[in-house]
Amino acid sequence: MNYDLAIIGGGPAGYTAAELAGKNGLRTVLFEKNNLGGVCLNEGCIPTKTLLYSAKVYQSAKDSAKYGVSCENVAFDLSKIIARKNKTVRKLVAGVRTKMTEAGVEAVNGNAIIQAKGEGEKAKDALSVECNGQVYTAEKLLLCTGSETVIPPIPGLKETGFWTHREALDNKEIPESLAIIGGGVIGVEFASFFNTLGSKVIVVEMLDEILPGMDKALSGFLRNELTKKGIEFHTGAKVTAVNQDKVEIEKNGEKQQIEASKILLSVGRKPVLSGFGLENLNLEIHKNGLKVNEYMQTSNPDVYACGDSTGFSLLAHTAVREAEVAVAHLLGKNEKMSYKAIPGVVYTNPEIAGVGETEETLQAKNIPYTVKQLPLTYSGRFVAENEQGNGVCKILENTDGTVQGVHIAGNPASELIVIAGIALEKGMKAEELKAIIFPHPTVGEIIKETL
Repeated sequence: MNYDLAIIGGGPAGYTAAELAGKNGLRTVLFEKNNLGGVCLNEGCIPTKTLLYSAKVYQSAKDSAKYGVSCENVAFDLSKIIARKNKTVRKLVAGVRTKMTEAGVEAVNGNAIIQAKGEGEKAKDALSVECNGQVYTAEKLLLCTGSETVIPPIPGLKETGFWTHREALDNKEIPESLAIIGGGVIGVEFASFFNTLGSKVIVVEMLDEILPGMDKALSGFLRNELTKKGIEFHTGAKVTAVNQDKVEIEKNGEKQQIEASKILLSVGRKPVLSGFGLENLNLEIHKNGLKVNEYMQTSNPDVYACGDSTGFSLLAHTAVREAEVAVAHLLGKNEKMSYKAIPGVVYTNPEIAGVGETEETLQAKNIPYTVKQLPLTYSGRFVAENEQGNGVCKILENTDGTVQGVHIAGNPASELIVIAGIALEKGMKAEELKAIIFPHPTVGEIIKETL
C-alpha cells in the first residue's frame, strides 16, 4: 500500500498533520501504538487539567461563604473525580478518531517500524514502514514520536515504588503526604491538586526557583501563594538518595531527610528516538532531538519531524503549529515556523502564564527593556470574582515600545495570555495594543491598564 504521507505518532502533532493532509487530498496513513491523542490527551494535558478543575470546584465550594453562598459538608469523591477524567479522555479520543475518518486518514493501531527506502520498481523512491506484519510505503514521512519521562539515576529510586504522572493520574486514594521530586510545570500542577485535596505536599527543586523558563518573579509569586496553602518547597536542593518513604536531599551543603507516604518523580521529559527504526534513516540529531529546519524537515528532505521528537519546545500547542507548517510545506506553501510567541501556562490555582521574553532572557541577551507592572486588582472584574485573590500583570517593552514579553499571575491567566501572544507574533508596539478596545468589565483589561 502506497501513500503520499505516513505519520508515526498520533499525538497533537500527528493527528493535526493527518487531518490537514487528508483534507487537502494527500493519501495519509497514521500509526499510533497506543491510543490516538498521544500523551497529551491520554495521560498529560487533558487529564491533569480535568483533575485540577475538580480540585478548583472543591476549593470554590469550601470558600463559598466569602461570596455570600452557604455550602455545608463540602466533600469530594476521588473515584468519581477519576471517573470523570476518564470519561473526558474517552470522549476526546473518540473525537480525534472521528476527525481521522472524516479526513479520509487510515489510522493504524500498532508499533510502526521504519525500514528506510522501499523495495521494487514502484517503491524505489518511497519510504517503507512495517506495522502489524503489513508493509506501507509513502513518498514522505512525518515523525511525531513524542517524549517520555526522564528517570534519573538516583540511588534507591529503582527499588522504590515511586509514581510518575501516569500513576498519579489514576491514584485510588489521596496520600497522607507526597514528596514531589521536580518543581517544573508537571510537578507543581500535581502539587496544587494533591494539596487542595488534603495531602501534605513537599516539592524538591534542584534550581534556585521553581518553574524554570517562566518569568522568575512570577514563579516566586506562585511559590509564595502555594506556600500559604500549605505546600512546602525546597529550592536549590539536590536529591541524593531515595529509600522507600524517605527522600534525602542536600541543600546549602547540609543533608536533610524528607519523609512522605508517596513519592512522585517529575524531573522532565525527553524525546522518544528509539523503538521505531529511526536508525535506518541516519538523521542528524541536535542536542537530544531530531534536527529540523524552519519547514520542519530533517536532514533527509523527505522526512519531517514535529512535536517533542525535536526536543525543542515540548508543548502540545507548539506541536500543533509545527504540524501545520510541515503539511503546508508538503502542499507547496512555504510557511515558516516561528517560536517567538509560544505561551507557557501553569494550571494551578492561581494560574500563571507567560509569552515571549522574560527579564532573565533579555538580560542574558543584553537587550535594554522597561517593565510595566500592575496588580490584577486594578481590574474590576478580577476584584468582583476573586475575594482576597492576588495577581499581577507584567509587560516588558524594548526601547522603541515594542512588546517583548507578557507575564500574568492570577485567574484566568491561561486565557488572557492569548491576547499577548497575538501582539508578540504580530510585532505590535505598546501604543498599538493599548489602542485596542477591550470589553468592560473583563480581567483582560489589565493588559490595557498595565500599558
